Amino acid sequence: MRASKAMKFYLGERRDALLYEYLAGIERDESLKKKLLGLASIEKRHADFWKEYLERRGIKVKDVYLGRWRKFIAWFVRKFLGASLVVSLFEMGESSAIYSYYDFYENGELSPEEKKKLSLIILDELEHEKIFYKEKKLLHVENIRDIVLGMNDGLVEILGAVTGLSAVYVNAPFLVGMSGLIVGVAGALSMGIGAYVSVRSQRQVNEGMRRRLKIIFSISKTRVKKEIEERLGEMGVPQDMSEEVAEKLAEDKNAIDALIPKEESNELRAAFYTGLAYIIGVFFPVVPYFLAPTTYIALPFSVLFAALTLAAVSAIISVMSGISIRRKVTEMVALGLGAAALSYLFGSLMNLIFGASIP
Repeated sequence: MRASKAMKFYLGERRDALLYEYLAGIERDESLKKKLLGLASIEKRHADFWKEYLERRGIKVKDVYLGRWRKFIAWFVRKFLGASLVVSLFEMGESSAIYSYYDFYENGELSPEEKKKLSLIILDELEHEKIFYKEKKLLHVENIRDIVLGMNDGLVEILGAVTGLSAVYVNAPFLVGMSGLIVGVAGALSMGIGAYVSVRSQRQVNEGMRRRLKIIFSISKTRVKKEIEERLGEMGVPQDMSEEVAEKLAEDKNAIDALIPKEESNELRAAFYTGLAYIIGVFFPVVPYFLAPTTYIALPFSVLFAALTLAAVSAIISVMSGISIRRKVTEMVALGLGAAALSYLFGSLMNLIFGASIP
């Protein structure tokens, strides 16, 4: 079991090293190229650790190659979406690697020397996110999650809606398409407003707490100390330690920034990215209904376009995060098409019960 995990770690690190090298080879920005080559060197060193771990236990490792499909996806994302997005998608995999490595660090059968080396690897992984800090801030990659969730929701929800309606309005594909578009626009507005309210509410809560603490700081240091102790206690800090830390923080007005960090997400940007991604997701399953004479013809194309889009999104994420392309694509497409199939069955049931079809 541990050997299979170590092999998986080796393959992942080696593949990432090759991918970073490939991206560095096509990168024109010299500063970014240098960073990518530096990361490739780090990942290669990590891969060497896992290779040595396996070979010391009599397990041979196989060569790793970067397939054309992975190269194409990496090139496509870099070309059309930018290097910062590529790096952010890579970091999805880095985050999961940290937890996996730590679990291996705690529970794996490692020698003291191996344990020390693995601890350094974990620290390397934690430091990765700082390397591209400037590029990430320029692209506002904190909104990547908004884009992914918005597009996925738009695809799956509207695919389900038009599929269900297809079973009812067989001879009125335009009506199905129009209904899907209306629902899609309403959904995009709802998603955008939801993202706006969520981010804004969090900002307002934090700002309210910051203002409250500022007032307390200027009036009573004793009360400040108590507030800090309570907050540290809520975070799980032992009482004796929280008392000592609170004593020092109560003397520093800048402690407010440490206790309540400023919300970096922008509510307007979050709303825009979420709503726009949702609308883009709506486009693919809806378009065939405006062009086909019946839903029997529109439905297969709607499902096909949605499946291809889901596959493309999941493939990009899987390549950059080190997840199996086949497994991720299968998972997302199966879930999306499964929802569509259930919607179609429900629409057929409603038509059978209420006879809502248009002749």
